[in-house]
Amino acid sequence: MTTTVRSTLCAAALLAASGLLFSGASFAQAPGTAARAQQERATCDGVQQDRAACLREAGAARQEAGRNGLTSASPGRYDANAMARCREQPAADRADCEARLQGGARTSTEGSVMGGGVIRETVTPLPAQPAAPAR
Repeated sequence: MTTTVRSTLCAAALLAASGLLFSGASFAQAPGTAARAQQERATCDGVQQDRAACLREAGAARQEAGRNGLTSASPGRYDANAMARCREQPAADRADCEARLQGGARTSTEGSVMGGGVIRETVTPLPAQPAAPAR
């Protein structure tokens, strides 16, 4: 093995080891938040996302929460945003969009954000069309 190849392999091994060291450091927590970090790691095992990316995002969210930078809008704000998206639909589709958001007897909802999305379906019965006369 040449000196250049050996040096490159050593450098790669050191880089990999430092990456493991620093990735572990991102989970260093104050007492009391270790359980939360463990729960986040467990959650990353059950999502349709690269585990490493999930763990990075969880660490970034924890850090931002520590700076009080994470906020949630009120449920009313989320509803207003959804209705604003309906207003961007063509006029013919707008009422159906709003009906899906408001729910009701004809609307079903399934799925989850963690599962990839929430699907809302509203069934609108149409009157039977008169049969065309036979020629």
